[in-house]
Order: sequence, then structure tokens, then C-alpha cells
Amino acid sequence: MSKQLFGTIKEDQIYSKYLKKELPLMIYLPPNYSPLYSYHLLIAQDGKDYFQLGRIARQAEELISSNEIEDVIIIGVPYENVQERREMYHPDGAQADAYIRFLAEELVPYAEDHFQTFSLAAGRTLIGDSLAATISLMTALHYPNTFGQVILQSPYVNQTVLKELSSVKAPHLKIYHVIGSEETNVETTNGKQKDFLTPNREMNKLLVNMGMTYHYHEFKGDHRWTFWQPDIKSALLYMFHK
Repeated sequence: MSKQLFGTIKEDQIYSKYLKKELPLMIYLPPNYSPLYSYHLLIAQDGKDYFQLGRIARQAEELISSNEIEDVIIIGVPYENVQERREMYHPDGAQADAYIRFLAEELVPYAEDHFQTFSLAAGRTLIGDSLAATISLMTALHYPNTFGQVILQSPYVNQTVLKELSSVKAPHLKIYHVIGSEETNVETTNGKQKDFLTPNREMNKLLVNMGMTYHYHEFKGDHRWTFWQPDIKSALLYMFHK
């Protein structure tokens, strides 16, 4: 029987000693949420974009209500401005290491204090688009015992990312990875044009050879929410399918 009750969306904030600032949070709790049960945790970088442009809460709720996926709590972490986003999410960004530590050492404990979540890495998933996907992957590589699943929508891939991946030994990650077939001339936040497709294909070869649980496909489209939003359902089904 499908669930009739709606989930709830609320806002909170968390202070990060690593980033030395207060960060807003957007939180989705599934229908019939109860602290008596444990839930999957999905953390979205570009949190406001995922909630508003990606409609991630509504899409998750539809799948939960139709009994297609497990119940999941979603925490979105919005960014303040484009410059800050680049510093936190870019693999060579000035605040990338601090942001990675914030996710693993501050946001996960916050989630565990406030909600009933699974304590195993397989119960925690990171999601992001573009640079937000990149930092999600880097975080999972740095903290494999904390995060076991990653959803990558059109990640920015450079030599730092490929080198990091190559140095990892026997990662036990589950990865969902998509890239647009037309992402060959993407305008980045610093105004330069970059080919996203070729390095993503290079990363795909690396990931296939690593033998982890891995899904890859190329959608027909470019580097926009127009294409990421309809792909979210596929990602949620892959990660949380009943």
C-alpha cells in the first residue's frame, strides 16, 4: 500500500569550525518519519539547487510513496556565492580540504544527533552536480568508512581527481556517474571554456577497472539542470531501490 502522508522540509544551520562560519541546511524528512527507525542519509552539495531546481525532495517522495525506494533523509548544503562555491568545491580550491572535513566530521555527527540514521558507510550517500559532484567524490575517497555511496552528475574532472582515484586501494564505493554527450565546451565559473566529456570518459575507464559497484551513462544534453533534474530519479532508484 502506498503511503498517504507527506514528508516535511525544514531549515536549520550548523557552525563549522573548519570553515569558520555558519552554514544553512535544507532538510527533507520522509513520510511517517519516526526516530524508532533508521534511515538512509543523502547529503546534497549545491543544496538549494537540488531542492529548488532538481526538485529532489519531491522526486524522492514520489518514489518512497510508490514503494520503489527505501526511506531517505536528505540534507542539502547551499553555497553563499559562486566564489565561495569554487573555493569549497574545486579539487584544488583553498577551502576544499576544510569542506571535506566539515562533511565527514561535523555534518554527519549533526545528522546522527538530530535524526535516526544508519551508522554504516553504505547508509550514507553524497550527491552533487559539476564541482559539487567533484567534492562529493573527493570526500568519499578521503572518508571511505564514513561515506559508501556517491551520485555524480557531470563532475568536473582534472588531474588532481584522476591522481586521487588512481592512488586509492580497493575502495568499497557504490557510484552513479552521468555526463552529457554535448558537454564538450562548458563555460566554467571563472569564465573559461572546458571539455567535461573527455576527462569524464577517462575517469569512467579508471572506475570500471577498479571493480566497484558502478553505473555510468551519457545522457543526450549539456551542462544544465534541464538534464540533471530528470536524471535524479534514476540516481535515487539506483542507490535506494527496494
